[in-house]
Amino acid sequence: MRFAANPPRFGRMRYFKMNGCGNDFVIIDARSRGGLPLSPVQARAIADREAGLGCDQVIAVERSIRGDAFMRIWNADGGEVDACGNAARCVAWLLLEEGGAASRRIETGAGLLYAQRAGERAICVDMGSPLLRWEEIPLARAMDTAQLDFLAGGLPGPGAVSMGNPHVVFFVPDAATAPVASLGPVVERDPLFPERANVGFAQVLAQDRIRLRVWERGAGETQACGTGACAAIVAAHRQGRCGRRAEVILNGGSLEIEWRAGDDRVLMTGPVELEHTGELPAL
Repeated sequence: MRFAANPPRFGRMRYFKMNGCGNDFVIIDARSRGGLPLSPVQARAIADREAGLGCDQVIAVERSIRGDAFMRIWNADGGEVDACGNAARCVAWLLLEEGGAASRRIETGAGLLYAQRAGERAICVDMGSPLLRWEEIPLARAMDTAQLDFLAGGLPGPGAVSMGNPHVVFFVPDAATAPVASLGPVVERDPLFPERANVGFAQVLAQDRIRLRVWERGAGETQACGTGACAAIVAAHRQGRCGRRAEVILNGGSLEIEWRAGDDRVLMTGPVELEHTGELPAL
């Protein structure tokens, strides 16, 4: 694994290779080190599937005053982001495995997440309330986020949602043939989205079932996207396409998403898998 010349150096740290519905992570326990200030070059090197450990996102678990731990996130392209739902489930499972409390609080750049067990290898995370105003997502100009005045690849009227990160959700007749690889990167970097966007392609199968594929900013199409699944339910419900609770079927598995009417919170429940553990080479 190659890093930039004269990077900050740490001793060896334990990492956990995990995935949630196939969306995979290298999770580094940096709580004893006072943090893990990876450069974009270092994050890319860890995420590299040929020369590094290989993952969609690199996660550092750090100390937190507000929660049980702080979760820092780098996409495979080295960019740091504020939210990742599947990673939150994996980190929550690791914290719960340490014993003690029945639930855990994870601090992120997007705020506090609350997690509890939903089975031996399943976690439910309260992802908070979706942000729906155009300036919160953010968009470059004022627009109705329930159905954007935006056309891409012949697909009109997507919804826009922030789940701590920006999402745009297109509704398609067949997710299997959706132009994820060709249209995803174009929409991700469209000027309408000043912080770039995660791009979902959702096929509504029933009021309580959605098939979803997601092009993640900085990572490309992944096997699953937890915040993308949350955004898909919110966007679909706002357009009258589904109810407030549904199964979201992704390439790597399924998530149960509920957007509660009473308190506006979005709950995400799904599996986690520990693939292996090891020591991170000295940085």
